Amino acid sequence: MIPKSHPRYESLLLRDKIVKASQKGYLADSGMIAHGRGEAFDYLIGEKTTYPAKRAMYVAVAALLLSNNPVISVNGNASALACDELIELAQSIDAKIEINLFYRTDERIKLLTKLYKDHGYKDILGTLDDDIEYIDDIKNNRASASKTGIYSSDTVLVPLEDGDRAEILKKSGKNIITIDLNPLSRTSKMSDVSIMDNIVRAIPYMTKIAEDLKTQDKQVLINIVNEFDNEENLKESLQQIKIKE
Repeated sequence: MIPKSHPRYESLLLRDKIVKASQKGYLADSGMIAHGRGEAFDYLIGEKTTYPAKRAMYVAVAALLLSNNPVISVNGNASALACDELIELAQSIDAKIEINLFYRTDERIKLLTKLYKDHGYKDILGTLDDDIEYIDDIKNNRASASKTGIYSSDTVLVPLEDGDRAEILKKSGKNIITIDLNPLSRTSKMSDVSIMDNIVRAIPYMTKIAEDLKTQDKQVLINIVNEFDNEENLKESLQQIKIKE
């Protein structure tokens, strides 16, 4: 039991979710390392959502709402930290959710499929029964995609992804949105919209944004997307990192 008075209460709760996901088998061991790396960056921004992150979220939601086939790509880390929140966002913006794993095994796919179905999301893609294609005919797990999901999508939200995956999707002509606490990562640099924030803060905030932007005229959404410069936003995001003595 973690007392709420503990100064690292929220952070320790997230660590516990990651540990339990690993124990249950749907999170790869390397996912624990990835979480620790992200946690370090979160410390450096004061564990709060910054202005550049909020701006990027508005652009991301606008892009997803404008898309013909938006898809949210989920892995073990994202699912462990924000399964219910990802489902809520997908329903809010009418997007599909697809399981995509770097270390893909039948057992992990089965466990993640069950996780989403147990949480009330029955239409999860990327399952063992799904029709899987390979983007650019690259026969490895990084390029696998559901035929009706990521393979034919125009915009993909890839939270907590690896650089190779983001690069493959980008080169295939898709609009890529990422949530990554490291603004220097290849994933952040390869994406069209990079949100430097913790997924547990970002996803619920994006759902709130969606409820607002869904009432706006389409041209408003187009303007939000067209006026955004991801390179500049990443520079501003980097300036949010402050070393406290």
